[in-house]
Amino acid sequence: MEYINDSGEYKALYLEQMNTTQQGNLINLTTQTGQGVEIYIRQPSSFMVQNLERVIPDWNLPVLWVVVVLQQSRYQMLESTDHIEREKERLREKFMRFGFDLAFDLRDRGFLADLIDPRTGYPLLSRIGEIRHDDTAAVEALLGFPVIQNNCRVLEHPNWGTAVYPSILMSSASPKTIKPVLKKVATQHGWKTLKTELQLSISGV
Repeated sequence: MEYINDSGEYKALYLEQMNTTQQGNLINLTTQTGQGVEIYIRQPSSFMVQNLERVIPDWNLPVLWVVVVLQQSRYQMLESTDHIEREKERLREKFMRFGFDLAFDLRDRGFLADLIDPRTGYPLLSRIGEIRHDDTAAVEALLGFPVIQNNCRVLEHPNWGTAVYPSILMSSASPKTIKPVLKKVATQHGWKTLKTELQLSISGV
């Protein structure tokens, strides 16, 4: 999805994309305190395919699917202040607790799985590679979200603005295998399923 300067056009295009068959690989959740969580399952970018061994040298198979976890922040992420840095650390810890449980469950089923530390860009269950993974660049490439170049590169979500914290997990498992495990782990962590506007209209709610 290409970047569109007008926020109204961009949001409309985003909603149109969510209403396509790709929505089958999008899971909408909400936390106990009401923040949104979006989880997308996507095929890797060409950069990741070409550089997988430089990012995760332990893997002897190409990554097949990327799990993108977007958590809604309580604050816009454009500045670097004490309370924003604490919020980043809170969201990082939530992702890591969730990601470890998901990755170990998939590993127990015989699949490759690893999560990237959002702070360092290095895998947490494998040897450190030659290059760091860039979560922001991955989300930009896989979902088409605009990126604001500030002191650091910040994602712009169509509904949350810059109040979004991206994280990445990778696995050799298929979406058919990942989704039920993902939903089970999300429930264990207090993330509840949130119906989208399309699902509500189909169900007549």
